Amino acid sequence: MSGYLLLFASALLAATIFPAQSEALLLGLLASKKYSATLLLLVASAGNILGSWLNYLLGLGLMRFQNRRWFPIRAQTLARAQAQYQRYGYWSLLLSWAPIIGDPLTVVAGVLREPLWRFLLLVSIAKTGRYLVVYGLSVAWF
Repeated sequence: MSGYLLLFASALLAATIFPAQSEALLLGLLASKKYSATLLLLVASAGNILGSWLNYLLGLGLMRFQNRRWFPIRAQTLARAQAQYQRYGYWSLLLSWAPIIGDPLTVVAGVLREPLWRFLLLVSIAKTGRYLVVYGLSVAWF
C-alpha cells in the first residue's frame, strides 16, 4: 500500500507548481512487479489530476491579490500567459502533461475561469495519456 500512497503523493506534487516528477517512481514500481499496473496508472493519474485541480483553484483566487506589492507574478508575464491561453483556447489544456508549460497552463485556466467540467476532462485525458505512454515504454523495456 505504501507504494501506491507514495506514487499518489509524488504525482500530486509533480502536477503543482513545485518542481517534481513522478514518472521515474512509476517506472520503478512497474519494474518491481509487486503492484498492479492498472492500479498504479489509476493512482498516478488521480494524483496528477488532483494536483492540476489545485493549480486551477490557485488561479481562481490569484487575481484578487494582483495589486499587492508581494504578488509573485509580474503583470506582463500574466498578460502574456493569458494571451497565449486565449489564442490557443481550452485545447491547450491537452498540453498540461508537458514539463515547464503544463503547470502554468492549469493556473491560467483558473485565472480565466475555464469551466471546471471542461478543465477536468481535458486535463484527465492529457495526464492519463502521459502515464499510459510511460506504461507502454515500461512494457517495452522490462
